[in-house]
Amino acid sequence: MIPLVDLAANFQPLEKEIKEGWDRVLARTAFILGPDVTDFESEYAAFLGVKHCIAVANGTDALELCVRAAGLEAGDEVLVPANSFIATALAVARAGCTVKFVDCDADHLIDLASCVKQVGPKTKAIFPVHLFGQVANMAAVSAFALEHGLVVLEDAAQAQGASQHGKMAGTFGASAGTSFYPGKNLGAYGDAGAITTDDDATAKKLRALRNYGSEVKYFHPEPGFNSRLDTLQAVVLRAKLKRLATYNDQRRAAAERYHALLDGLATLPREVPGNRHIWHIYAIQVPADRRDAVMKSMQEHGVGVGVHYPVPIHLQGAFPGHAKGDFPMAERAAAQMISLPLYPELTAAQQEQVAAALKKALT
Repeated sequence: MIPLVDLAANFQPLEKEIKEGWDRVLARTAFILGPDVTDFESEYAAFLGVKHCIAVANGTDALELCVRAAGLEAGDEVLVPANSFIATALAVARAGCTVKFVDCDADHLIDLASCVKQVGPKTKAIFPVHLFGQVANMAAVSAFALEHGLVVLEDAAQAQGASQHGKMAGTFGASAGTSFYPGKNLGAYGDAGAITTDDDATAKKLRALRNYGSEVKYFHPEPGFNSRLDTLQAVVLRAKLKRLATYNDQRRAAAERYHALLDGLATLPREVPGNRHIWHIYAIQVPADRRDAVMKSMQEHGVGVGVHYPVPIHLQGAFPGHAKGDFPMAERAAAQMISLPLYPELTAAQQEQVAAALKKALT
């Protein structure tokens, strides 16, 4: 069986380094905001070319804290793509703001034409998602935000190391949230996340918010959260961060092989001009009426496949008040996409097996 994601293959070369790091943490007993957390924050900020990284417990907290640090208030609307993992919208709702859904374009990135239709007097922020490993059109997003007086926040959970015209995902907006969920390009061995920002005041506020609203122990001038990166997870992330550029290059090479192997079989994803795609997800599109049968056939032939995401957020029960047809591009993607196996350790022979299984399923 070729898995959709193979975490075991990724762990084996890192096992010795990670276990030595965990032994170091256990010896120091520095379990909360220990030196490895501080070191990881500095190293990840340097990797992106941003001034500050604030490590937190998970990606959803990271996104919510971005909203709160921006000073948004109850009733403020935030533009959020309908085709994303639900965490983006949940983060906005948990912060007390109103989610205003928008559609995606043909590359599954935020559609500015849809934003024009949805923006209103209560809209205060826009939250593009750098989906599947490539950056949304941030020049257009920034111009739109400037025109309408909006704060730009980024969901960079699927784009660790992706860039646009040389500028890294997570460095465009007022702040950016990311997730280090195990399956991400930079994944921990449990939940973990971070916020990046170039603004000193925002970074100071975020460091307090993640730690009960406190900069000095036992003094709490504002309400905050218990959302701090575990030091043991920081050890894992530091080991993987050293190799992230190589991992992303391996993913890019695997995507190029898929492009060649699958040409003419299905609608394939592309790298938008100006972007450096890091291929967190390789999602093809097949006719909606055949999608489930194709997936079943591929699984029967030993290929693990998935769907990102089968139900657009605006049609989830968690966000009532919408109907089918409201965001047709997001709904079309949800009905047609199949995610194929893609990870740094994926071999050419395995990709040939994936291509053969897809061809058999389609024909």
